[in-house]
Amino acid sequence: MAATLRLHNTLTRSKDVFVPIDARNVRLYVCGPTVYDYAHIGNARPIIVFDLLFRLLREIYGPDAVTYVRNITDVDDKINARAARDYPDLPYNEAIRLVTQKTEAQFHADIRALGVLMPSDVNEPGSPPRFVEPRATEHIAEMREIIERLIERGVAYVAEEHVLFSVSSMANLPKVPQYGAFSKRSLDELLSGARVDVAPYKRDAMDFVLWKPSGPHDPAWPSPAGIATPGRPGWHIECSAMSWKHLIRAFETRLTCVDPDMRETFDIHGGGIDLVFPHHENEIAQSCCAFGMPRMANVWMHNGFLQVESEKMSKSLGNFFTIHDLLKDWPGEVLRFNMLRSQYRQPIDWTTRGLEESEKTLDRWYGLAGEGQSMGLSAQIVDALADDLNTPKVLAELHVLDGQGAYDELGANLRALGFLSDSKEAWKNRRQAVLAVDPDKVDALIAARVAARAAKNWPESDRLRDEIVALGVVLMDNKDGTTSWEVAR
Repeated sequence: MAATLRLHNTLTRSKDVFVPIDARNVRLYVCGPTVYDYAHIGNARPIIVFDLLFRLLREIYGPDAVTYVRNITDVDDKINARAARDYPDLPYNEAIRLVTQKTEAQFHADIRALGVLMPSDVNEPGSPPRFVEPRATEHIAEMREIIERLIERGVAYVAEEHVLFSVSSMANLPKVPQYGAFSKRSLDELLSGARVDVAPYKRDAMDFVLWKPSGPHDPAWPSPAGIATPGRPGWHIECSAMSWKHLIRAFETRLTCVDPDMRETFDIHGGGIDLVFPHHENEIAQSCCAFGMPRMANVWMHNGFLQVESEKMSKSLGNFFTIHDLLKDWPGEVLRFNMLRSQYRQPIDWTTRGLEESEKTLDRWYGLAGEGQSMGLSAQIVDALADDLNTPKVLAELHVLDGQGAYDELGANLRALGFLSDSKEAWKNRRQAVLAVDPDKVDALIAARVAARAAKNWPESDRLRDEIVALGVVLMDNKDGTTSWEVAR
């Protein structure tokens, strides 16, 4: 008997039994990255969490019954600013293309190291794709169509070459939810708690941009609603358009049982907790009003925040880490394992000690179960995952298998969860390469630094210290005047 899947639904604020609209076509959408810079470790959390959910849904409903869409946002003012900064001598559109292509490629390389499934891992030639990674710029036509629908239905208006969504006008449409119902706040609370763009052309302060005019150097497309000036989309409309195309339109002739009130609704929408408002609130408003539906998605899942050593991650605090930087010091599977030690809805404290403990466990399991090829989830692992992705319970069950000496079963589960992608020997060699430090070079640099300090040449002493630390070494200046060192962990 298949496990009963229960998921915490932000819409209902409760853990509910998951009932798909069509069990032969389960559909999942997750907000992906904006490709203008390296993804930070907080961005890795939803990538890993919803990769795990995708694996579980495939286990329960079958690999051909689940479709996963994770978008790429490749049109954004942050991208434009990065292009102007990094490539000032290139034509603007060429510079933007370079930024997005380079950043997307790096993002893919980084998350592949985390053991997540990629479209090429699951899609088969000649069959409908089961993992789609759409780019926003490839869906301008769908954005324009939704915007035109919203104008026709009286919930969007044109003002000074912008198209804006009229929040107050939602109340005039039947079936659609009240604005603010998703984030469980009144309009007054939303207005006081949000950073709202002040613009004289807005009818109401809470109205938000669907389309805006482009400057002479901005990316631009023909505008909707008869606006003469070319423009570009607002942020929120992008996800409404991409989810509609790939999880609604693509399934118009494939669904076997659809209630009329579900014809423009899909099963699960995921993302970080920071997206509840305004992004997901606005997605719901747009999609429900455009299609006259009470729900955009039946289940909304949000992962919790990530802190670093008990503090909010911030560049000003010096604790801002990208996935790319962490992969220089830790195998991707260690980062994945460390992320799963906390249940996805709970805040996670990202610490060096936690990474060390995760690595120690994986070292052991590679030694015990790293040579097999079998892959599959045991019933007790599926049951733990089916309890709202209870990954601490999953890891506890894996430790039970270890204690029982069931190493073949342990290995099969680990591979199905995205681990043991290397051979035992490759894992050992990779970790040694990460930690490789030339002790003779370190000792020579320390001797030069000691000499610089003795000569009171403090700038040179500081420079040498930075060079030593850059090798992956921690220096310890002892009370007797000597300096010792160890490999940084």
